[in-house]
Amino acid sequence: MKFTAAALACALTCVSVSAQNIDDKDNFHPSSSQKTVRISSDVFALSLPLSAAIASVATRDWTGLKQFALTTATNAGVSIILKYAIKEDRPDRSNHHSFPSMHTSVSFSSAAFIQRRYGWKWGVTAYAAATYVGWARVYSKKHHYWDVLAGAAIGAASAYIYTRPFAKKLNLEISPAIIEPYPDAPHPLPALQTTITF
Repeated sequence: MKFTAAALACALTCVSVSAQNIDDKDNFHPSSSQKTVRISSDVFALSLPLSAAIASVATRDWTGLKQFALTTATNAGVSIILKYAIKEDRPDRSNHHSFPSMHTSVSFSSAAFIQRRYGWKWGVTAYAAATYVGWARVYSKKHHYWDVLAGAAIGAASAYIYTRPFAKKLNLEISPAIIEPYPDAPHPLPALQTTITF
C-alpha cells in the first residue's frame, strides 16, 4: 500500500511538471534551477545504490548484497535494451534515449531493495529520494513523465523479483534435559533439548 502511494505521488508530480515544460521544445535552454536540479538528480541516483550496497556490507548481509547485484543487473539490462529498442527523443532534444528513465529505474530499484530487505523504517526515506529523482528528471526536461513511471516500475519490479526480507539470525541453543517417556519408567532417559530464540 505504501509503495502504491509513493508511485502515485511520483506520477502526479511528474505529470504536473511535464505539463509546464511542453512549450518551446525545439529551442530548449535550461534555466539555472533546471541545471541544479538535474545535477542533484545525478547525485541522488548515484547515492541510492551506494547506500544499498553499503548497508549490505555494513551488516555483513552477503545474501542481501547478492540479491542487490542481481536486482541491479536485471534493472540495467531491461532499461538499456528498452532505451536502444524504442529510441524516444528526450524533451530537451539532446538524444533519443529517453524511454525509460535510467536514473529513475536505478533509484527505485535501490529504494525497493532497501525497503524490502531492511523494512519501511529505511524504505520511506529511500522512496522519497527516488521520487525526487523522478521529479527532477522531468523538471529538468531530460525525460517525459511516462519515461519516469516506466523506470520506477522496472526498478521496483527488479528488486521485488530477487529481494527477500532480512531474517534475524537464529540463536540455536542446545542444552541437556531429562525426559521421562512415561510416568512409570524405572529410569529417566537423557535427551537433548533444543531451544530457538529470536
